[in-house]
Amino acid sequence: MRIGLACDHGGFPLKARVVQLLQQRGDELVDFGAHTLDPADDFPDFVIPLALAVGRGEVARGIAICGSGVGACVAANKIRGVRSALITDCFSARQGVEDDDMNVVAIGGRVVGESLALVLIQAFLDARFHDAERFRRRLAKIAAVDGGAKP
Repeated sequence: MRIGLACDHGGFPLKARVVQLLQQRGDELVDFGAHTLDPADDFPDFVIPLALAVGRGEVARGIAICGSGVGACVAANKIRGVRSALITDCFSARQGVEDDDMNVVAIGGRVVGESLALVLIQAFLDARFHDAERFRRRLAKIAAVDGGAKP
């Protein structure tokens, strides 16, 4: 799977382990930065290009990591066609994809430990959308507010 990854300084320490996980899985990585640790960088500079790539279908899924994950989630959800959630538990990582077709996971690099973060990302990437009528109906209602983005 082609996966986009973005982080700011708050997610930078976790980034190397996420890259290792994606390599072990055999996923294709598109790295949107940060490429160096810079305490003055801003998450939108990395997360927005990632979200745009997800919205355009250039990457299948995105992983956005900032200090709390909240800012990354907010920024990603501004992009048409992106469905992002701040994830801190395995059920939501899986269910967010299965029921809501979540395509960007937001992780708090300072909130969840490294081991849990990797488990959450794995659950997110392994999950598949359950293409049931009720889920398509709900996504269509969201897409109508999102300017007509197709789920």
